[in-house]
Amino acid sequence: MKGRLSQDTMLGMCLDVSEGMAYLELSNFLHRDLAARNCLVSKNNEVKISDFGMTRFVLDDQYTSSQCSKFPVKWSAPEVIKYCKFSSKSDVWSFGVLMWEVYNEGRLPYENRTNGEVVESLNSGLRLLKPRLAPDAVHQLMEWCWKEVGTGIKQIPSRQNS
Repeated sequence: MKGRLSQDTMLGMCLDVSEGMAYLELSNFLHRDLAARNCLVSKNNEVKISDFGMTRFVLDDQYTSSQCSKFPVKWSAPEVIKYCKFSSKSDVWSFGVLMWEVYNEGRLPYENRTNGEVVESLNSGLRLLKPRLAPDAVHQLMEWCWKEVGTGIKQIPSRQNS
């Protein structure tokens, strides 16, 4: 299936995920493990978020893991890596990485780097490179997702307001 998704299909997949994540945020849930591997794709390329094993209900939009249990470093925001602090902003960061996966046809982020190398790169301000298939506007949205002072997923355009 590599190379067979149109620009409209890839954008639609990302929109499906953003709408699902907006619903979770409005319902006071943090997913904490958003990645392409945790999404289901139908025959007509509709995407549904799955794997809610790390999901937490929160009242104040953040959750700090007291045990700092395992988490997916390559999809995690700097505040998760540094302080084990999850929020809708850290879910937005993961959404940016998921978009990167979609526009790289399923490649793993930082595929040739160890978790330690990824942490060093993030701490020095480096981010994933623009996917070849991503239009500039999509890449700008990815970069917006990776700002250290981000905002919630509700701010990402949906089908209703795009």
